Amino acid sequence: MNLIISTISQGFIWAIMAIGLFITFRILDFPDMTVEGSFPLGAVTAVILIQHGYSPELALLVAFIFGSLAGFATAFMYTKLHIPSLLAGILTMTALYSVNLRILGKANMSLTKSDNIFNRYGLDKLPVNFNGIILGIVIIAIITFLLIVFLNTEKGQAVIATGDNETMAASMGINTTMMKFIGIMVSNGIVALTGGLIAQQNGFADVNMGIGSIVIGLSALSLVRLSTLMFHLVPDLLRLQLVRSSTA
Repeated sequence: MNLIISTISQGFIWAIMAIGLFITFRILDFPDMTVEGSFPLGAVTAVILIQHGYSPELALLVAFIFGSLAGFATAFMYTKLHIPSLLAGILTMTALYSVNLRILGKANMSLTKSDNIFNRYGLDKLPVNFNGIILGIVIIAIITFLLIVFLNTEKGQAVIATGDNETMAASMGINTTMMKFIGIMVSNGIVALTGGLIAQQNGFADVNMGIGSIVIGLSALSLVRLSTLMFHLVPDLLRLQLVRSSTA
């Protein structure tokens, strides 16, 4: 039972990263490989700040900002230097390995301070691993709400239009370059935030912990897409079966 609860707890935290990937891969239609570098960037940033006595909340905020800067680098190479999207992400991801090593000072570091966000706000009084579930639900709800609000603004609609049809968006006077910057930066900020949360939950940060993270995020997006398809398909199949039964 503890294994199941632990898996669900980890799943809710990793689901936050899927929201970030949703912005680039689904809304902007931009295959962003920066994720495998910005994820450990958020982790090492959070751990080193907490180790130096800063609050876990501030550590997560700085992790988000650093992740956004990583997204800025990728967007700059893609839009200004005209480097292909995949190559731009790979270049940033590779460069971030050195950045992460420089920030952490070594390949990995344990979080020796017990003060982390999973032990605050009364979460430490909950049963084992339930703090991750509650915190994950709260953060997902906040980010989803903010994302919905943003996408319903003029800027948000411009980001969606850029992803749907960049040529048409540009002909309507939308600054598509700026929209790409916004989308990629926010996406990597959320990914780095997830890295900071995972590092606090696991109690350590490693410069290699981003390997395979994009696979986890894309798998989550695929499952959501499949679940949505099934949600719409099953009622239609049931109605079709009822019609056949009534006409038989």
